[in-house]
Amino acid sequence: MALHDHPHRHLGFRFLSPGRTSTAPASADEATAAATATRAHVFAGLRLLTGFVFLWAFLDKTFGLGYATGSGRGWIDGGSPMKGFLGSVAVGPMESTFHDWAGAAWADWLFMLGLLGIGLALVAGIGLRLAAVAGTVMMALMWVAEWPPAKHLSDGSASMSTNPFADYHLVYALVLIALAAAGAGATWGLGRTWARLPFVSRNRWLL
Repeated sequence: MALHDHPHRHLGFRFLSPGRTSTAPASADEATAAATATRAHVFAGLRLLTGFVFLWAFLDKTFGLGYATGSGRGWIDGGSPMKGFLGSVAVGPMESTFHDWAGAAWADWLFMLGLLGIGLALVAGIGLRLAAVAGTVMMALMWVAEWPPAKHLSDGSASMSTNPFADYHLVYALVLIALAAAGAGATWGLGRTWARLPFVSRNRWLL
């Protein structure tokens, strides 16, 4: 069998020259799809991390894991999750109101159920709109309790506020709103399955 050269026929592969990659530059559509996927994963990671913050706060306050809540002082041991925080409010327009709420069973239940519900919703990726509303209300109340605009407490001592407006409560609230607006439950979560349920489809505020 004779072999002949065919100068105009190309093989199905070619060797790479130095400095060239193995694939052609991605098209605009591919680049957009990659950016969308990256954004979805970033939001999903942020959702899970924020959910862990709320769930951990619930677990620590319930069982007294020795972090913010000492061992033997958890809710399950008869402690009040809100008494210490609300009782120590020393500034702001709702100072006396928060003192009245300190130790109240209804305040403890609302706060703890809020932490648990928001945490579970974020981790599962469902009900993010409800979680955003509940979390924003919770963060707003805690912002008022700490009252960052004040330079001095009611007794005249320095408040040690680091910013007259923006603090971590507002950051958390904004994160919750952003996660709900971005539909962050669809990636690494049950968001798509949740959205297909009949009662959720009829009541979009449950997304």
